[in-house]
Amino acid sequence: MRPDLLAWQFEHYPLDHADRANLALHAVTVPMFVLGLPLFVLALAGGRFALAGVGFVLVLLALAAQGRGHRREQHAPTPFRSRGDMIARLVAEQFVTFPRFVLSGGFARAWRAAGQHVD
Repeated sequence: MRPDLLAWQFEHYPLDHADRANLALHAVTVPMFVLGLPLFVLALAGGRFALAGVGFVLVLLALAAQGRGHRREQHAPTPFRSRGDMIARLVAEQFVTFPRFVLSGGFARAWRAAGQHVD
């Protein structure tokens, strides 16, 4: 895992999130992931397997949609170094970097800039 993961991810985030459709997908799917992952873990720990399945499906749907959204971007995300790097980056993005991007005004700036470049 990168020792400076959060700073590195936030620095590169605007470049990897400049397409309006991808931004809209993230606005919907990040909350799905943020709800789904704890639901999965807590329900699994409590032996509530059907509910854990719901959480797992939410996580998978969120990641699949985000993957499709990233294919729309002109700049491809940096490839994962390992499975651990993938997990750390995905969890950090959902729980820290995307909310920070929204709260810092980055999402609004990217949304406006994307509207100026519509084909």
